[in-house]
Amino acid sequence: MGSYVPATAAERQEMLQAIGMRSEKELYADVPASMLLDRPLNLPAGKSELEVRREMEALAAKNKVYATVLRGAGAYDHYIPSIVKYIPAKEEFLTAYTPYQAEMSQGILQSIFEYQTMICDLTGMDVSNASVYDGATAAAEAAAMCRDRKRTVTLISAAAHPDVINTVRTYCYGTGHELRVVPCRDGRTDSEALKEMLTEDVASFILQSPNFYGQIEDAKALGELVHAAKAQFVLSFNPISLALLATPGECGADIAVAEGQPLGLPMGWGGPYLGIMASTGKLMRKLPGRIVGQTTDSRGERAFVLSLQAREQHIRREKASSNICSNEALCALTAGLYLATLGPDGLKEAAKQCLAKAHYLCGALCAIPGVTLKYSGPFFHEFLTVLPKRDEVLAALDDAGILGGLPVEDGILWCATEKVSRAELDRAAAIVKEVLA
Repeated sequence: MGSYVPATAAERQEMLQAIGMRSEKELYADVPASMLLDRPLNLPAGKSELEVRREMEALAAKNKVYATVLRGAGAYDHYIPSIVKYIPAKEEFLTAYTPYQAEMSQGILQSIFEYQTMICDLTGMDVSNASVYDGATAAAEAAAMCRDRKRTVTLISAAAHPDVINTVRTYCYGTGHELRVVPCRDGRTDSEALKEMLTEDVASFILQSPNFYGQIEDAKALGELVHAAKAQFVLSFNPISLALLATPGECGADIAVAEGQPLGLPMGWGGPYLGIMASTGKLMRKLPGRIVGQTTDSRGERAFVLSLQAREQHIRREKASSNICSNEALCALTAGLYLATLGPDGLKEAAKQCLAKAHYLCGALCAIPGVTLKYSGPFFHEFLTVLPKRDEVLAALDDAGILGGLPVEDGILWCATEKVSRAELDRAAAIVKEVLA
């Protein structure tokens, strides 16, 4: 047994005697001898803390840290106030896992409850959950929520993030259901194509707005088409943008989903992130993950409980509609702290700066001969340009410590958040102009 086991050798021997055994090996009597390790593992010798630190610092030194980030496409470089990083790092939150004895974890439950409340305020929906892995998983789980015996087909806009489309497709493949992709026109979902594809077997339509190309969709009109066909409308949103744009509730969404990374979570090489899910009251019992409710205890004081947790560990496995098993409460706590720290005015200011700086960058780039805006529709903080020498442009920006936009099709998908200054935007535009000249 490993030395990390807190019981002493004498205590372990006493426990073995209590169950009629003399050694730990007898616990594995039914395991074939060929599968047992009969020699020490070929591992290098342990290192001191200082040696490990040196090795980790050497690895970290290989990373390239960009002073200016002009790329989004699903992961966004927003400013995170220091308190948002500090509180989740406290050990009572950082080490807490799934609240299996829920009522003993009042602090964790309250943090989830407050997060749910803020997400409902942000989205205009009736109920929110916690514990969904990321935005792509949230979209796939939403599609599963909408399917029934007669309506089994899921529609998704081709303008949604490619990773979201692929994740939903994987989920549909796993359950034997069909996913159909609605084409887009001029960077936005083709409403005429959607109308034709809304057949009687369609359960839901997933729309992303702002979409992958940064374009703001006419979500309300598309939602009305979906409801006219008696299907469910799932709207994927950018949480920062809702400080300025119409909420999913105002657009008539049945389910709202999003990637929660913009809400105080560092980009961190892809995670851990947070899948946001909210719905109307009628779909509450189909939401995966956990829903924390507020009540009063035996003394009449405020208390929190796990109201709903329809996961396969608690119901019959063959009846489970979701396989969400983990716990994103730490990420949800971080998102809640971010929203509480900024407040409504701060969130609106961040959104305004994103909008203004993206449009300023767009104007500066499109003033350069050879650079044109791919789509003319309204956008929030991302836009797609067509330009020659794409690879040379991105390489020149990289040499200057600037992470340029994402190469997409025949152009570049740019993004600007509140973190970039006007001077940084001017510098980036000057480099692009120099390369193209």
